[in-house]
Amino acid sequence: MSNANKHMRSPLKSVRGLGSAKDGVQHWWIQRVTAVAMIPLVLIMLVCLLKLATGDHAAVVAAFRHPAFAIIALLAILAVFWHLKLGLQVVIEDYVHSEGLKMASLLGVTFAVFVVGGIAALSVLKLFLGV
Repeated sequence: MSNANKHMRSPLKSVRGLGSAKDGVQHWWIQRVTAVAMIPLVLIMLVCLLKLATGDHAAVVAAFRHPAFAIIALLAILAVFWHLKLGLQVVIEDYVHSEGLKMASLLGVTFAVFVVGGIAALSVLKLFLGV
């Protein structure tokens, strides 16, 4: 960058703290990785759950006791809820302009995603462990 261009820039962005957070690329990549990971995981889970829909409770429990099925279910839960959190974070950051409401929304979404995702993971673990 030439000296002429350096002097043309306003230092206001530095004062306001609106410069680059150096975090956007990582966020973008993680969101893309979770999206790609969800494709096979959710398709496998959907096929398996559709096959189990005609079975009874014992058949469902037996399926979740298989380690491969439980691992795929847990990985699908992780990918779906992580992707959900990242996507909702982007929407809130882009469209909520009040800083207080933005912070409260981000905290609420993060809390809700971790609670519901944790409940889903715990349900799979309970079925797998037979508790």
